[in-house]
Amino acid sequence: MTDVAVSPPPAKPSAFHELEVLWARHWTDQLFSFAIARPADFRFRSGEFVMLGLPGDDGGKPILRAYSIASPHWDEQLEFLSIKVPDGPLTSRLQKIQPGDTVLLGRKPTGTLVLDALTGGERLWLIGTGTGLAPWISVVRDPDTYARFKQVVVCHTVRNVADLSYRDFLTSGIHDDPLIGEEAKAQLTYYPTVTREAFETPGRITDRIKSGALFADLGLPAGFSPDRDRVMLCGSMAMIKEAGELLETFGLKEGSNAEPGDYVLERAFVG
Repeated sequence: MTDVAVSPPPAKPSAFHELEVLWARHWTDQLFSFAIARPADFRFRSGEFVMLGLPGDDGGKPILRAYSIASPHWDEQLEFLSIKVPDGPLTSRLQKIQPGDTVLLGRKPTGTLVLDALTGGERLWLIGTGTGLAPWISVVRDPDTYARFKQVVVCHTVRNVADLSYRDFLTSGIHDDPLIGEEAKAQLTYYPTVTREAFETPGRITDRIKSGALFADLGLPAGFSPDRDRVMLCGSMAMIKEAGELLETFGLKEGSNAEPGDYVLERAFVG
């Protein structure tokens, strides 16, 4: 018999990219943003989320959680917004990352907070609490958003004024964006609310919807219209549940990637 060399089976590709941290910004002692290098083959739709994390200690299983991508689909960086949980399995470590460190990125972005899941309309409402702002930072930098909607309203509710991350960007910085700056200046409205400190627009966004204050502040007809308004929801489970029920009372119907509708929420985060 002749000995035949048998090649070992090809190594199974990793389920994750290992990517370098480019920068990190700490907004408060509970909130930070960071960006990683984008793989050449990583494609996603603005508003989607992906699994992100760090290797386990001593070679253990990676520690992962779902994060909305705060970059638009065309950006060469992948940006994320995260809370800091002192004893959190992931964020207790993730909050300490520095440029040059490595994080793990899943290969399959997905999600419902995308323009494809909505039918046509005139006004797009992006309603979020806390880090639920992240997908809106992606959506408002996408040229398709302004091509599809005449007006885009970002509503961001937080506990304290300092938690209004990206406030300067949404107020004026986005106007300098070379791709969509002019459109944002003409079509984008930023509407923050604060629940635990004095602020010009205080309280929960759902309370301001129910009272009509949201619409009065913006000089718009009271309520949402199925003919005109399209809505995306992201943030706390309580807000999403309450806001979704409110939208249904106005006649708006929930949509999905398979069947676009009047409003969408991210069920992967809601449970």
